[in-house]
Amino acid sequence: MAKKDTLPTDSQVEEFRMLTQLLDSIYFEMKEFSKKKPDEPLNKFKVKNVNRVLEPVKNILILEPTNIFLDILDDDSLPTNSDAILVIGQFKASMLRFEKKYKGNFTWKTKENPTGGIR
Repeated sequence: MAKKDTLPTDSQVEEFRMLTQLLDSIYFEMKEFSKKKPDEPLNKFKVKNVNRVLEPVKNILILEPTNIFLDILDDDSLPTNSDAILVIGQFKASMLRFEKKYKGNFTWKTKENPTGGIR
């Protein structure tokens, strides 16, 4: 079991849930782009909007060992669709690991409720 001081807060869990839905949506859309044109670069607008989701996810996962592997998209070099899918996939895998670590069968273990509280 994780130590209480390493547990996420209730508000981090709520933010995590919201970001999971947003990231799933981005992943689905980017995957479709990647199927059609994998080597086409993203435009700055897409990179900015993807990073607006990736940055707070990275912040929630700051204490997780997977954090060192999580990079946001570079808006100077403009990654391709397939590059973006790779990066977003790493975020999704890290989020799944986080959820498995702190969520029991039905409730999340948080600083406020170390034995499980948020459904």
